[in-house]
Amino acid sequence: MARKFNFSAGPAMLPTAVIERAQQELLEWNGSGMSVMEMSHRGKEYMSIAAKAEKDLREVMSIPDNYKVLFLQGGASSQFAMIPLNLMGDKTSADYMNTGMWSKKAIAEAKRYCNVNIAADTSEGGFTSVPTQAELKLDPDAAYVHYTPNETIGGVEFDYIPETGDVPLVADMSSTILSRPLDVSRFGMIYAGAQKNIGPAGLTIVIIRDDLLGKASSITPTMFNYAIHAENDSMYNTPATYSWYVAGLVFEWIREQGGLTAMATVNRRKADKLYAAIDATDFYGSPVAINARSWMNVPFTLADAELDAAFLAGATERGLVTLKGHRSVGGMRASIYNAMPEAGVDALVTWMQEFESNPG
Repeated sequence: MARKFNFSAGPAMLPTAVIERAQQELLEWNGSGMSVMEMSHRGKEYMSIAAKAEKDLREVMSIPDNYKVLFLQGGASSQFAMIPLNLMGDKTSADYMNTGMWSKKAIAEAKRYCNVNIAADTSEGGFTSVPTQAELKLDPDAAYVHYTPNETIGGVEFDYIPETGDVPLVADMSSTILSRPLDVSRFGMIYAGAQKNIGPAGLTIVIIRDDLLGKASSITPTMFNYAIHAENDSMYNTPATYSWYVAGLVFEWIREQGGLTAMATVNRRKADKLYAAIDATDFYGSPVAINARSWMNVPFTLADAELDAAFLAGATERGLVTLKGHRSVGGMRASIYNAMPEAGVDALVTWMQEFESNPG
C-alpha cells in the first residue's frame, strides 16, 4: 500500500505513526479486552484515556491552570452560536473581524443573538489581506472580540495577535492550533475543529478562561452551555470518544517530535519551500498579500487557468491529491498541516517545476 500525500483542508492527513498506533490498539486497548470504540465513557479505562489526552494537550500548549479545556462536539460551526450565547453576559454587542468565509459565517450566526460591530472588514480586497492593529475599530464595551487567525479557504493568516485591552479575545484556531507555540494567556477563549491538526472529525476543542464561564443567556440550551460541560469534565453526554482518543495520540506524537517549537520549525520550512516555488516564476501566482500568507493553507493559481485540470490530473497520478482550490477562490490549494510530511511538499514542488517545463 502506498499512502498518498493528501493536501485536503480537512479532514486532513493524520501522522502515520498515530494511525499505526490506533491500528494496533483497534481490537483491544491496553489489555482491557475491548476496543476504545466499545468502552463506556464513564469506565475507568476510558476515563484514563481522556484525562491523559487533556494533560498532554495542556503540557504541549502550556495552558495556564485558570483555563478549562473542553472536548465537545458539533464542530467549530456550533461555536458560532455558543460563543454569543455564553459570553455576552450583560453586554449588548460584540466585535467581529470579517476576513474570510469562516469569519463571515461566525458573524452571520452571532447576529442572531447580539449586536455585531464589524471591527475590520477586508471583503473589498477579496479577503487577500489582514487588517493592521491600527485599523481595528474596537468597542471597549464589547463583550468580546472574535477573529479567525487563519482563514482556511483564502489562505489568509494574521501575522500578529490583536491587542484588545480588557475585552476578551476569542479565536477560531481550527487551522492553526498546534502548529507553533502560542501564548494562551492572551486569549479569553480558543476553539478549534479537530479535523485539521488535532485528529478525526467529530471533536471540537474549546480552551476557555475560568472567569468567562457562568454567563450563559437563559435561552442557552444545556448542551450549548460551557459551564455545564466544564462541571462535567466534557462528559455531560457521551462525547466523541474515539476522536478524543486519537487526538490524545496526536498530542503524544507532537511531544515526541519535540513539541510546538519543533513543529513550528518544520511548518515554517514547508511553507517557505512552497511559497518560494510559487514566487520563482510567473507561471504560478499567489493571491494573498505576503505578510498575510498562511503557513497551513497555501492557495496558488496558474497563469493560464485552462491548464488547471491537467495540473490536477498529473498531480493525482503522482499521489498528490485534493489540491483543487475552493470554488470561491479557484486555482489550487495545498493544506500543509502538521501531519503533512516535508516529503509531500517536496513532491509537490517537483511536480510544479515539471509541469511548468511541459504544461498539458
